[in-house]
Amino acid sequence: MAELVRVTSLLPLSNMARWESVIRYELSFAKPALADTKKVGWRSLFLFPTVKNVEGARLLSWIDLSNADGYARERTLRTLDGPAPNGFFFALAVRRLNDWVAQVRGAAREVVPALARTSDPRYVVDALCAMLPAWSSWARMDESDSQTIIDLIAIRGVAQELKDRVISSPTGAIPQVLSQVLRTSVLDEHLMEIAMRAIQPAVRAKAYRVLLLREAAWVDGSRWKWTDVRYCEGRVEKTHGARPLTVAPVLLDCLNAAASDRSSIVRGVASEALVREMNTPGIPVLVLARRFAADDSSSVAERGEFVLKKLG
Repeated sequence: MAELVRVTSLLPLSNMARWESVIRYELSFAKPALADTKKVGWRSLFLFPTVKNVEGARLLSWIDLSNADGYARERTLRTLDGPAPNGFFFALAVRRLNDWVAQVRGAAREVVPALARTSDPRYVVDALCAMLPAWSSWARMDESDSQTIIDLIAIRGVAQELKDRVISSPTGAIPQVLSQVLRTSVLDEHLMEIAMRAIQPAVRAKAYRVLLLREAAWVDGSRWKWTDVRYCEGRVEKTHGARPLTVAPVLLDCLNAAASDRSSIVRGVASEALVREMNTPGIPVLVLARRFAADDSSSVAERGEFVLKKLG
């Protein structure tokens, strides 16, 4: 396992489906070799020659979470003990929540929360950051499987590590990660800090949009929509979920902070909010509109000019 941990720690978790396929392919070749105990004498020390089921005869390890045998995957989950050795193997365990065998998904629901509580929060967050952007495409999960993943975010230490990762990550699909994390209220009280300190402009824009709308939204799944039944034409549309924030952000403070951001993406979010809130009492609409109208970004300037025209 020490060598496996060393090698898998170098692999990017964004391509877990490929790594699982490679491991499953290699294990399928290793199985006949392990079964031939007569030709390989030293292996008989670890195998029972009279046992025909190789998976039942040898000790299963973390690598068998990708085994092609569903019984082996379920047995591996139920016999895992102790913390995950790295983010790769914890991600393998979490991906079993979308396994094509119902019994394996059931075992994952029981085991994954306990593994997360005993594992290093960094490994849990590594797996979440790799999994959450594509979570809505996991079609085999039911509501209880989804709730298991949501509960991982609330584990002590995981939420703090997740917040730090969202703020400090310079690359990656962190905006999508934040969007899915906001299914829960764990990071609601930290949204202003994320909006002001996050390295990625898209993350800051996402946080400001949630604060200014006072509502969190996320991609919940997808559905097929017919555009012309006569010709069997249609398209796949994303479905969204939403919930109100558990905190009450000060609208003017958020608007001023977003308007002063160095990124035009974030200032664009602020200008959208100004158009939406131009009739809200207590907001210096004229001052902000003139500021946006003089912005270097054409889209921000257009919204500022639009508000000025509305004000006469």
